[in-house]
Amino acid sequence: MDKLDISVVVPLYNEAESLPELAAWIDRVMRENGFSYELILVDDGSSDGSWTEVERLKAQYTAIRGIGFARNYGKSAALYCGFAAAEGEVVVTMDADLQDSPDEIPELRRMILEEGYDLVSGWKKRRHDPVGKRWPSKFFNWTARAASGIRLHDFNCGLKAYRRKVVKAIEVYGEMHRFIPFLAKQAGFSRIGEKVVDHRARKYGCSKFGLERTVKGYLDLITVLFMTHFGRSPMYFFGSLGTLMFLVGGGTTVWIIAEKLWKQCHALPLRPVADQPLFYLAILAVILGVQLFLAGFLGELINRGSSERNKYLIDKTL
Repeated sequence: MDKLDISVVVPLYNEAESLPELAAWIDRVMRENGFSYELILVDDGSSDGSWTEVERLKAQYTAIRGIGFARNYGKSAALYCGFAAAEGEVVVTMDADLQDSPDEIPELRRMILEEGYDLVSGWKKRRHDPVGKRWPSKFFNWTARAASGIRLHDFNCGLKAYRRKVVKAIEVYGEMHRFIPFLAKQAGFSRIGEKVVDHRARKYGCSKFGLERTVKGYLDLITVLFMTHFGRSPMYFFGSLGTLMFLVGGGTTVWIIAEKLWKQCHALPLRPVADQPLFYLAILAVILGVQLFLAGFLGELINRGSSERNKYLIDKTL
């Protein structure tokens, strides 16, 4: 089999109406530019007949490959499995709702191959979303830029292009699809670019994400920051913090007892140790320090023995 120019990975959930138009649009762009390609449609447990539509389109377009989950796992799981299956020199991801334009693909590919980027992220500079989604998104992106040091305007844009070795090197799980640029940077792929892309109004159906995504986004940001710095060695975080609290609590306890003994030796007035609130705070710090140290030790054991992180039940493939 000849090497493919492009793999297009499209995670989808209840997007049966948009799939025919999306597949035809992608095929037209590829043929006009002379690209060899594969279109990997990952059905994330849809209940609207999306998989039936994928099967029908497979008979029409030989470039289509399908992955169907037995239930809904989430976008990160769909991207993970799509990345694992991708064989193209450049891998492009986009949403299935027709808000991302396949016409952007040739330029994204050029930026990867000719300008040397490892990853190019789309920027929906003009968004066709309600204010209730735009402003929380702006604030989230500002926070993500500050925390990650990556100067992107739109971390959550589904339209991105990757050098093939990038998607094979990173591990996307949980809800980490928002932070793929950060994961790529931590894996050593530091050439990350951005392109203003056309954002279209939704044509079919409604958004599958609500306002709870904003809250989840910040929790995910904390998680990815922690996992990036301490994921492979949780003892560095919990052990250090636990040791510090143990030393502070233990040192305070020793000081309180030593002060009492010194005052006893010099016949000075003193308070019983058990009557001093600082003594109980010191004991609490010692106990918490031991617990944090043990948490780091257990985290190390779990991290080294985990083999279930990215196992998903794939019900159907094409």
